[in-house]
Amino acid sequence: MGVLIEMNGLPFRISEERILSGLNDEQRKAVTTTEGPVLVIAGAGSGKTRVLTHRIAYLIGVKGVFPARILAVTFTNKAANEMKERIISLLSEEPRDLWMGTFHSICVRILRKHADKIGYSRNFVIYDRGDQESLVKQIARDFRDLAERPGSLVNRISRMKTGLSQELDERILRIYERYQQELKRCDAMDFDDLLLKVLELFESHREVRDFYAERFKYIHVDEYQDTNRIQYMLLRHLASHHRNLFVVGDDDQSIYAFRGADIRNILEFERDFPGATVIRLEKNYRSTRKILQAASTLISHNIHRKGKTLWTDNPEGEKIPIYETWDE
Repeated sequence: MGVLIEMNGLPFRISEERILSGLNDEQRKAVTTTEGPVLVIAGAGSGKTRVLTHRIAYLIGVKGVFPARILAVTFTNKAANEMKERIISLLSEEPRDLWMGTFHSICVRILRKHADKIGYSRNFVIYDRGDQESLVKQIARDFRDLAERPGSLVNRISRMKTGLSQELDERILRIYERYQQELKRCDAMDFDDLLLKVLELFESHREVRDFYAERFKYIHVDEYQDTNRIQYMLLRHLASHHRNLFVVGDDDQSIYAFRGADIRNILEFERDFPGATVIRLEKNYRSTRKILQAASTLISHNIHRKGKTLWTDNPEGEKIPIYETWDE
């Protein structure tokens, strides 16, 4: 049975069967397991976006959860927009108070309300890549023996900020210090700061952390295998009150370590969130059997993985061509 809820002033009823229709057994389990930490290991082509959108619609339309109590984090604006459109289609109404977006956009919303608590105005400026390179170029003029390009310097600063490297060059450290001072003087933050400053805000002003941790009763994260340590720490803060953290990812698709993605976030989820439910989406809707067999054989050589067995009802498919080329 659905429940009668009021969203945007318009009461309506959503049946459970409408939300769950077309889902396989494991997808249904993922959608309806609403309490406690949940890790969904979603193989390629297994319908993870479908699960995320149906779960949010299930919470709102069947469980009667107010959209304002739900947070959904994606890695691209395109993914957020696609998910929102699917949820609107399921609910026949836009859940306008739902918080959905990238880590950066969510952090901007928080900082626009509370940046004054950490020494910025609420109208702070966000520096894009071009702004960063212009600022670094200006600072680097005082270091005439430094031939490094502004873009490379920005990359090194970012790696220092996010803990990916420990800089030993004294000149780079001085440029980094000046860079941060100039950002603060201009009431500006770069993209790394957007996450780091919210982490600083949560750790220095627990009342702000507690406000959002209490508000977001249900937290959803897409592409969890691509999260870095800072994003992980933000999620720990946000999920500290209700522990209803629902993450979807595939350790076999973790390819962004060079950008800071930490595979431990997904591999150690059950240790970090005791009592977690683990659900595997193993039915593939996209590939042929030959493709799945080849992919499974290849990835089986990786011993650092959660493990799953993908299968499909699709045809056998054509033989996979092999191309040989020179190796550097």
